[in-house]
Amino acid sequence: MNARVPPPNAAYVSPWMDSDLELFRDNVSRFVETEVVPHDEHWRKQNHVGHEIWRKMGEQGFLCLDIPAEYGGAGGDFRHEAVVYEELLRRGVSGFGQGVHSIAAHYVLNHGTEEQKHQFLPRLASGQLVGAIAMTEPGAGSDLQGVRTKAELDGDHYVVNGSKIFITNGYLAEFLILVARTNTTPGAKGLSILLVETKDLPGYRCGRILDKMGMKAQDTAELFFENVRVPAANVLGGSGGEGRGFIQLMSDLPYERAIVALGGVAAMEGAVAETVKYVKERKAFGKTVAEFQNTKYKLAECATITRVARTFIDRCIQDVVDGKLDTATASMAKYWITDMQQQVIDECVQLHGGYGYMNEYLVTRMFADARVQRIYGGTNEIMKELISRSVLG
Repeated sequence: MNARVPPPNAAYVSPWMDSDLELFRDNVSRFVETEVVPHDEHWRKQNHVGHEIWRKMGEQGFLCLDIPAEYGGAGGDFRHEAVVYEELLRRGVSGFGQGVHSIAAHYVLNHGTEEQKHQFLPRLASGQLVGAIAMTEPGAGSDLQGVRTKAELDGDHYVVNGSKIFITNGYLAEFLILVARTNTTPGAKGLSILLVETKDLPGYRCGRILDKMGMKAQDTAELFFENVRVPAANVLGGSGGEGRGFIQLMSDLPYERAIVALGGVAAMEGAVAETVKYVKERKAFGKTVAEFQNTKYKLAECATITRVARTFIDRCIQDVVDGKLDTATASMAKYWITDMQQQVIDECVQLHGGYGYMNEYLVTRMFADARVQRIYGGTNEIMKELISRSVLG
């Protein structure tokens, strides 16, 4: 399997990078090359990465990098998270759902009680718990008001009944951010978030790993709850968190959408770099493909779009670090970058010719993986709706 990818173009250095982060990137890059890339083909065939790599990532300190050290995290900031996402996704490694894991941890960090933070965050940071967000249902995707999973209070426990679908990390998940309806109030006001440990939990069942177009190593699954008992103390935010699930979810969406957009930029950079290598090596009509004018112009277009996307996401990364990334800007980044990701990688496939349709080539897998980027994290149509509200006031 061709999984090679050169380092980022040295002609441009992200303004948020510094010497310490460069050393950190070197460590992450070596780990990904030795412990992740060699297993990617096997993971794609079995449809999940397994728990062992999660434990190894935790041992190396590559999980929950922007979670404070007092809660077991690395005590860094979003720049450290960005480095890990970039090193994985430049190489087309899409099965390791670290972004969702980090988002789950941030819900606990930003909205949990002190007891909840100390109970869950150290184990998420160590990889002893794999995190997932159980939000989407067969009849409720972007519209969370359609959530039907119920959690009814019975003494000091909630009894949960319902199902979830399209859950990233679902098969391997040991910890869930579970969105459920805890009262009869219609719409969003009836939603709460429950913190659920799944190991040996009666009534909880993970269904099949879903057969997807791309992201074959990602364990996207269905989850089922039948009279599952969750301690009332596990409502995110404690007793004051009951009925506040929608507000909690909305407040963390800019962070999530920055992660999606960052993955799009990293994938574009990896695809362009891999395509440059290919066209320099591949010959047609007695000369390399790189010598044809069409190739030069197409690569110029792809490189320009990728650079513009990089400068945009670099600003977003710094805004996350500074606590300033707003909903409209995050929505712009998520929508535009993921649209451009599909466009750029499609051109890279075309420049590979027939080989661009073969799964053994990196750009082929990247193309299939890219399509969902415009759907999850809120569809790009929803992003435009959010942006328009900001524009029109």
